[in-house]
Order: sequence, then structure tokens, then C-alpha cells
Amino acid sequence: MSGFPFKPAQAIAHLRAADPALAAIIDTVGPFRMQLKVSRSLFGSLAEAIVYQQLSNKAAATIYGRVEALYPDAPDGFTPRHILKTPDEALRGCGLSRAKVLAVQDLARRVEEGELPTFDVAQDIPDAELIERLVKVRGIGRWSAEMFLMFRLGRPDVLPLDDYSLRKAYAKAFAKRVLPSPKELEKAGQKWRPYRTVASWYLWRVLEQPSAQ
Repeated sequence: MSGFPFKPAQAIAHLRAADPALAAIIDTVGPFRMQLKVSRSLFGSLAEAIVYQQLSNKAAATIYGRVEALYPDAPDGFTPRHILKTPDEALRGCGLSRAKVLAVQDLARRVEEGELPTFDVAQDIPDAELIERLVKVRGIGRWSAEMFLMFRLGRPDVLPLDDYSLRKAYAKAFAKRVLPSPKELEKAGQKWRPYRTVASWYLWRVLEQPSAQ
């Protein structure tokens, strides 16, 4: 997918009109520069998400590269069948924890058995239904599913309520002395519908801004 399934300019205009305080943040941050991550398949995207969990990007990229190197005959990326035919020891030898080996294997099994949609089919599944299906995979929680919707599918209206950085950004942006609870953030974000993904992206950028002295 080359772009978003919505018009960013239209989203920004809506957010400006709906929330003057967010409009000021948009002015400070500047143009909407969110990039979608290239995805070969739903399986490949979620396998990568599992590998990258709780690791630095550098460490995760090294481990993921080792997994890819197990399959020199797969120039387009390893498949569920590759994973299911690979001994646990080989995957562990790449640096994957036992929990991540089990998670990748569960993902591969579910994709191979048709429990999960293809990447193309996923485009047409509503957010709540798709998240419900993805979180059945071992090692894929709601946050990982939401990141997939935002950064792989470009869904416009995702607000990851359990994301610590987003809650921290909200507190900084709106001068709150304590972090909002997920329920408080959800209530505050109602005015940003149906473009809460764009609002989230702008709030995350607030953490990159120098704090006022």
C-alpha cells in the first residue's frame, strides 16, 4: 500500500476545528510526516512485531536478520510453512526467547490454517473485529494489534489507550500534572474522531519538543 486510505489534509482540518489546543500542537510540530511501514504479508508484519517486542531496534533487527538467514531460498521473506518446519533449537539459536519462538509458531499455525486474513483481506475488516482476531495470537496483545492497524494499514481512527508514551505526551501537551488513565484519555479523544490516529501521531511528536523552561 503506497499511501493512507484517508486524506491527511482533511484529517488535519477536522482536528484543527474540533480541538483548538491540538491545533496549536499541529502548528508547533508542522506537517504530518507519518510513514506507513512496508508489509509483504500479514504474517511477515506480525512475525516482525513479535521479534521486536521489548528489544531495541538494533538488537531486534539483528535477531530478525538471523531468522531470515535460515531461509536463503525465500527471497520474498520466510513463510508460515518455513517456521513450522524449523526446529525450536534453530529459532532459539537466532536469539529468540522461548516465549517468542512459541508466539511465532502459533502465528504461523493460525495463518497456515486460515484463522487469520491475508494482508489484502485485512484492509476491509473493521478495526474492532480485526483487533479481536489478532489478539488471539500468542504474543500479540491489543497494543501490538493497534500498532499494526496504525502503521501497517494506515487506519485513521486508532487511539492506543495503553500506550505509555501517548499518555505521557498528552500530559505534557496539555500541562497535566499526572498521566491520564486510559479511560480519561479515551474521553478526551472523543473530539478527535474519526482521526485519532493522526491526533496520536501529533501527540507523540510533543515528546520530541524541548520542554518549556
